[in-house]
Amino acid sequence: MQKLTRKDLWSLEDYAQKRDTFRQQVMAHKQNRSLQIGSHLRLLFEDRMTMQYQVQEMLRAERIFEVEGIQDELDTYNELIPDGGNWKATLLIEYEDIAERQKALAQLIGIEDKVWVQVVGQDKVYAIADEDMQRERADKTSAVHFLRFELTPEMVKALKSGAKLTAGVDHAGYNPIIEPVSEVATKALLQDLD
Repeated sequence: MQKLTRKDLWSLEDYAQKRDTFRQQVMAHKQNRSLQIGSHLRLLFEDRMTMQYQVQEMLRAERIFEVEGIQDELDTYNELIPDGGNWKATLLIEYEDIAERQKALAQLIGIEDKVWVQVVGQDKVYAIADEDMQRERADKTSAVHFLRFELTPEMVKALKSGAKLTAGVDHAGYNPIIEPVSEVATKALLQDLD
């Protein structure tokens, strides 16, 4: 998948005019790329559109308009765009209650390494997590992790031939869960594998 360049971005002024419409498009797009695993884990599979939105929002929030600052944002977020043989996802650990969340984050240390996807008939592919920085401490994990799932050519071929996809987590602090990935989400994720 092609990485973003400065030419793909709108100026702050143009983005201000397009923001509401673009945000609605991105939110609809994300629905097809989101997978709930149990009650408290969500995988959001990133792509070029989700990262363009993230860059535009960062530029807007930080009022970044200088070439160097824009390039720094592009360099950071382009890392989350799939490379054609993998998926890249944001793992969100979601608990509404703050006390419950703090307790869960202490019990879920290492969960980011136990999240997997599986093309039916193939081996599980465990996530390569947090390549940008360490996101956990000795006493708790972070509520947000960045994951990469590297697929073999055989897995990609099977998916393109109609094989089903599942995802799950194998962590002692979170009930082992296997979730089927919907046909809509699978179709969206197949676009990342070209």
